[in-house]
Amino acid sequence: MNKTTDQIGEHKLPALPIESWQLDEFLPHQYPFRLIDRVVDFDMTLGKIEAIKNVTINEPFFKGHFPGAPVMPGVLMLESLAQAAGVLLFINQGLRLKDNVTLLYAGADDVKFRRKVVPGDQLKIVARIDAMRANLAKFTCSASVDGKLAVRAQISLVKQSLDQIIPHHQVKHDS
Repeated sequence: MNKTTDQIGEHKLPALPIESWQLDEFLPHQYPFRLIDRVVDFDMTLGKIEAIKNVTINEPFFKGHFPGAPVMPGVLMLESLAQAAGVLLFINQGLRLKDNVTLLYAGADDVKFRRKVVPGDQLKIVARIDAMRANLAKFTCSASVDGKLAVRAQISLVKQSLDQIIPHHQVKHDS
C-alpha cells in the first residue's frame, strides 16, 4: 500500500499482510471452515484483493474426498473465493464483524473448474468488486495454483445482520 491508499473515505485500511488470526475481524468462519489463510494485497482503487489458502493433507475433507486420491471439493474452492470477496467488501466499506454485519452467498454464476487442487498446493485467490447495490455485491473471482487457473466464478454476496444468523450471545465482539 502506498500513502494514497492508506485510507479510503473516513476509514483507515488494515496493514498488510492480514494474517489468519486477524481475519477474525472480517470472517465469522472458524476451523475447519476458514478457507483463506492470509490476505497478501488489496487495492481499493481497483476494488481488488489477493489472498492465499495453503492446502494441506490435514484438511478434514480429504479423509472422505477421496481416500487414496485427495482432491479439494469444488464447493470449498468456491467458498474460498466467497470468503476473500467478503473480506474485500468489509475492507472497502470499513466494516468489521463487531459492526454486527456479515455476508451470505446470494449466487455463483459462470463457474469453471480448470484443475484439481491437492494437498501441498497453495491457492492464490483474487477477487474484484464488479457492482454494489443496496445490500448486494457482485464479484469476479479466481483461484490459481502455480499460475494455472483452478477455478473462476462470478460470486454474489448479500449483507445481513449477524444477529439474524447467530444468536447475539454467541457473537464475539471486541470491547
